[in-house]
Amino acid sequence: MEAQQKLKALLDQLNTVIVGKSDQVRECVACLLAGGHLLIEDVPGVGKTTLAHALARAFGLHFSRVQFTADLMPSDLSGVSIYERGKEAFVFHPGPVFAQVLLADEINRASPKTQSALLEAMEEKQVTIEGETRALPSPFFVIATQNPHDQLGTFALPESQLDRFLMRISLGYPDRAAERQLLAGSDRRDMVAGMQGTLTPGDLDRLQRQVLAVHTADPLLNYVQDLVAATRSGRWFLQGLSPRAAIALVRAAKAQALLSGRDYVAPDDVQAILPQTIAHRLVPIGNAGRGPVEQVRAMAEAVPLP
Repeated sequence: MEAQQKLKALLDQLNTVIVGKSDQVRECVACLLAGGHLLIEDVPGVGKTTLAHALARAFGLHFSRVQFTADLMPSDLSGVSIYERGKEAFVFHPGPVFAQVLLADEINRASPKTQSALLEAMEEKQVTIEGETRALPSPFFVIATQNPHDQLGTFALPESQLDRFLMRISLGYPDRAAERQLLAGSDRRDMVAGMQGTLTPGDLDRLQRQVLAVHTADPLLNYVQDLVAATRSGRWFLQGLSPRAAIALVRAAKAQALLSGRDYVAPDDVQAILPQTIAHRLVPIGNAGRGPVEQVRAMAEAVPLP
C-alpha cells in the first residue's frame, strides 16, 4: 500500500508540470522503475526537456544536463585528466556522465563518435577513460531527447545505441484544454526548479526490487515469445527482436503492472507498453506502408492473446 501511495504521489506531481500527457508520464515512470534508459522523441517545444528534468527531480537523484551539439567531444561527457603542477601528476576531472541521471538533450545533434561514447555507460554502468575503467554512480539513468531525423543538423542514432534505450516515447501536441492551461499558468521551468523529490534513492531501490518480483505466468511468457517470434518471421519487419529486447519487454511490463497495483503481469500490461518498448528497435518491411509504431500495433492485433 505504501508503494502505491508513493507512486500515485509521484505521478500526480509530474502531471502538474506536464499537463494533458498522463499516459506518457506513466510510461516514463515505468521505464525508470524497470531500470531502463528513456528516449523522448518529438519536435522542439512540446516539453521533452521539461519532462526529462521533472523526472530527474521527482526521483530525488543527482543529475546533470548536457546539450548535445555537433562539436561535442566524447571527453566532454566522460571527463579528462589534466596535469596539475602542484601535485606533479595528472588528475582526473569527471565529466557530466558521472551522475545518477544524465539528461542528454537533443542527443541526435551530436556526431556518431560522441553518441557512441555513451554505449559502454548505458550498458555496463561504467566508462573506460585512458585505459582505466571507472564505475558510474548507482542508479544510473540516461534520459535523452531527440528531434525528428528530417530536421537540419541531426544525425540518426545507430541501431546499437537505440537498443540501449528500454523505451522511446513521443509527447505530441497538447489538446486545446491542456494548451490553455500552459498559456494561462506558471512558467514550467519555474515549476520544475521548485519541485521536491517525491522519492528517495532508497525508495527507488525498493520499488525496483518490487518490479523484479512481479510474477509472470507461463502463458504470459508464451505470449511474449509469440510476439517476439512474429517480429522474426519476416512478415512484419526486416529483422526481428533480440533476446535483450525480449527481456526489456518483460521488465517494462512488470513495471506497468506494479503501477497498476498488481503483483502479476497481465496481457494488457504487455500491450500497453509494446510499441514504446520495441518499435524503435525495428524497421518495417518495404511494402508495409506504415511506420514502426503502427506496424507493431498491426502485428500485435494478429498475435492471439493467451
